[in-house]
Amino acid sequence: MIFLDYASTSPLREEVLQEMLPYFRERYANPDSVHALGREAALAVTRARDMIAELLGVSAGEVYFTSGGTEADNWAVRNLGYGHALVSSIEHAAVLSAAPLRAGGASFFPVEPSGVVSPEKISENLKEETGLICLMKVNNETGCIQPVEETAKICKERNILLFSDCVQAATTQDLKHVLKFADAISLSAHKIGGPKGVGALIVKKGTPLKALIAGGEQERGLRGGTLNVPGIVGFAHALKLAQEEKEFFSKETLALRELFEGKLKERLGEEVSIDGENRVPNITHVTFLRGGGEILQLLDLNGVAASGGAACSAHAALPSHVLTAMGRTEETARRGVRFSFGKETTKEEILKTVEIIARLSMSS
Repeated sequence: MIFLDYASTSPLREEVLQEMLPYFRERYANPDSVHALGREAALAVTRARDMIAELLGVSAGEVYFTSGGTEADNWAVRNLGYGHALVSSIEHAAVLSAAPLRAGGASFFPVEPSGVVSPEKISENLKEETGLICLMKVNNETGCIQPVEETAKICKERNILLFSDCVQAATTQDLKHVLKFADAISLSAHKIGGPKGVGALIVKKGTPLKALIAGGEQERGLRGGTLNVPGIVGFAHALKLAQEEKEFFSKETLALRELFEGKLKERLGEEVSIDGENRVPNITHVTFLRGGGEILQLLDLNGVAASGGAACSAHAALPSHVLTAMGRTEETARRGVRFSFGKETTKEEILKTVEIIARLSMSS
């Protein structure tokens, strides 16, 4: 199987696994226990939190561990600051679904056909009671990089908080730079070679944040529940590697993306379109302009793993909300496929995938 779905998840890196292993067996204690074994586990969490804080240019007290990006998104959208939330129409489903549950209510602003948000549209849709703007740094379907920096200027002028989902950004973007502008960001370990089931919400000091889970004093009393020590240790090391290697990773995956898109255009010409502008190098979104919406199943049957969009929404059988927000019809949106590349992807896999797509296209 050729795996070209790294934006949905990534394999656990060997060096990350080795850091985690002791905390499954030898150092298995509850980090909230007061005995020596518990203190040893608590120290591992402290070191991981400090490592993440240093990487991101924040203090350790601004790092809150979660079960992943979806939980972090929900926590931010529902409980960060006060008032109405203004949300981009291309956010992850976790943000879009949580927004109507916010006490101050929420509304959505549009995206340009390019897949990139216009700051002017944000200003046009602001309400007097708006207290939070939600704009992801990198869209998880198209890979389009969003104008967080420009949006921050709007927020600063009006004393509005800015939350940015950075789950898809950690392998290519400088997160420390993003946090110079955003008041809070969300992260997920399994997108960057870390384990599933762990992530973080980073919230700058002084930013109002209400509790998410009652029943424990973990995470400064805001998120009760025993911490996932092995996951947290693995997350910290995966994030360190991702941020240290982002320039090399971007260069390598850009070469793969350009090879893939170039060969695909050579073989299929106007039968395909490459979607979005200002994209990260490791994601390409392709719309097949003829045939039905069965392309994903055909790719799977022929040994290629890709995605119709966000993996969290893959079973909903609905057209991509990102593509429809970009002005595509529902029929066209059903023909979109996201191919995403990782450090394990090879040129041989790219060329073979193009051949498979070309063969499928000729037989349709």
